[in-house]
Amino acid sequence: MTQIIVIGNEKGGSGKTTTSMHLVISLLKLGFSVGTIDTDSRQQSFTRYIENRIKTKGRIPDLLIPEHVCIEKKDLPTETEQKEYEAQSFQAALDKLVHNDFILIDTPGSDSWLNRLAHQNADIIVTPINDSFIDLDLIGVITPEMEAIKPGVYSAMIWDQKMKRAAQSGKEMKWIVVRNRLSTLDAINKRNVEIAVDKLAKRFGFSVSPGFSDRVIFKELFLLGLTLHDAKDSNEVKMNPSVLAARQELRSFVLSLNIPEVNNRILKDTG
Repeated sequence: MTQIIVIGNEKGGSGKTTTSMHLVISLLKLGFSVGTIDTDSRQQSFTRYIENRIKTKGRIPDLLIPEHVCIEKKDLPTETEQKEYEAQSFQAALDKLVHNDFILIDTPGSDSWLNRLAHQNADIIVTPINDSFIDLDLIGVITPEMEAIKPGVYSAMIWDQKMKRAAQSGKEMKWIVVRNRLSTLDAINKRNVEIAVDKLAKRFGFSVSPGFSDRVIFKELFLLGLTLHDAKDSNEVKMNPSVLAARQELRSFVLSLNIPEVNNRILKDTG
């Protein structure tokens, strides 16, 4: 049965597209079939990442490519027509990709009806956040005493979609928050964010995943469509201590999603 993973956060610049691409290639490398959907029809960063990878595959034939669909942007006269078009386009994308083991959906850094529809269909929601209280505010309001007092706009949206999903299908969804761009220094802010995230997790029902440190390598991969997995296949991604550490972070992140069949293959490959 196909599992749907949504990478979501209503704030831009949190590393959604980088996280999406690395998770997709991780699953492909493990032997799973993966379809991908870009619902950010305006910015299309995920689509361009994949297009860059297709171009690079011309000289590195072994690169793995997911089966990809980008929802076409269309501005219609009425809200009803817009919703109908987006619902039909989204369902058509799901129908095209449903034969895959996984469908991964990258979403825009804003609230929209299509974004909510994607979340409503998720088996797993992965929310990358920068390690800052500005990003945390979308998940929950934190007092200076590190107390969570109410949900942020994004966690409130997720709760609404959980309720709709449960009412329609009886299925639950799993929510994982990923702390991205972590500083390598043990700063006071880093420790305070960790405390706040743990309190929000208990309050709003998500688990916390170890994310990725702030490394230059992630900024260099996009134009070639490459990932950390391509270090052995491409001269552009040279194996060095920083890349090795980043690859370990990636492995820990994928394991933290706690997908049994995925974890079994990871542990089998490395055990």
